[in-house]
Amino acid sequence: VQLQASGGGLVQPGGSLKLSCVVSGISLDYYSIGWFRQVPGKVREGVMCISSRGISTYLTDSMKGRFAISRDNAKNTVYLQMDSLKLEDTAVYYCAGTDGSSCRPDGVGMASWGKGTQVTVSS
Repeated sequence: VQLQASGGGLVQPGGSLKLSCVVSGISLDYYSIGWFRQVPGKVREGVMCISSRGISTYLTDSMKGRFAISRDNAKNTVYLQMDSLKLEDTAVYYCAGTDGSSCRPDGVGMASWGKGTQVTVSS
């Protein structure tokens, strides 16, 4: 299984970005995908998860109302729509997958990880 994250970039506070995670090697019908982020020197933080059944959950409360996760099964791709971005959202964002039914906020148990994509929120 391979995951490829993309879509990061530089955005001003209050702006939006949409990240993509293309999954190969397994159907999303059988794989749950989570988005995680990490700032150098800090602990990895869970963002959102979408289960193999298509159920989405927030892994951290601070994203509620600002971030949304979705998927396109035909493209085997999971998206993370990020709105109202804040300076503290700056991080490297990773997508990861598991054949389990959910994602742990700390990312433990995720079997496959993609390379990260940098999101920088700055004025």
